[in-house]
Formats: sequence, C-alpha cells, structure tokens
Amino acid sequence: MKSMVNRIVLVLVVGALTSVAAFAKVQKHKVTFENDTKVGGTVVKKGTYDLKFDDQTGQVSILKNGKAVAEAMAKVEPREKKAGDFQLRSTTAGDVAQLVGVTFEGSTSDVVISNNGASTSGSNQ
Repeated sequence: MKSMVNRIVLVLVVGALTSVAAFAKVQKHKVTFENDTKVGGTVVKKGTYDLKFDDQTGQVSILKNGKAVAEAMAKVEPREKKAGDFQLRSTTAGDVAQLVGVTFEGSTSDVVISNNGASTSGSNQ
C-alpha cells in the first residue's frame, strides 16, 4: 500500500514538473540587420543572426553561431489581432538603429524591449 502511494505521488510530481515546462515557450527567428543595430547596450554589427525570445525569463537574445552576442530584457504586450508575419521594430538615432520590439508570426502579443538597464553580453560579430 505504501509503495502504491509513493508511486502515485511520484507520477503527480513528474506531471506537475512537465506541465510547467510545457508552458515555457522559446520563440526563434532568423533576422538580418541591414545596419549596425543596438540591442540593449550592445551594438550588433550588420549581418544575419538568430533572434530568440524566452517568455519565461523575458529575455531577447541575438545569437551568432549559437553564441549570444547581445541580450536584453523585454515585456509582452497584447495585440488587437494575430500578427500576419514576423516583424522587427527599431528606432534610429544618428547612424545606429535601436531594436525596440519584435512580433512573431501568428502571435497575439508584441515583445517590447526594455532598453533602460538592459542586460548585455558577448562581443560584436
């Protein structure tokens, strides 16, 4: 009887841990920056990169060959309707663009990058 209860508890714990992992969503998309673009506090040189957003941590990462070259914190804001395609939003000040947001195709929310006190890492590529 005791071993049966232990098995039931074990199944419930594994199920609970699996369901938490199922809610975490990491979205990726290949992006090409036509100009040097600032992401958080790091200037990313023009070129093609992988952009990754982890909705559990709220972090946007720009990756080159699997290595993070820039990271920034972001928040999710609802949209009125689903996005028809992938969108990058940036502002320009002088010669450097600043990434301010991302929307993934089919998403009902926008990812808005927090540029004040953003986390940065890596080197420019």
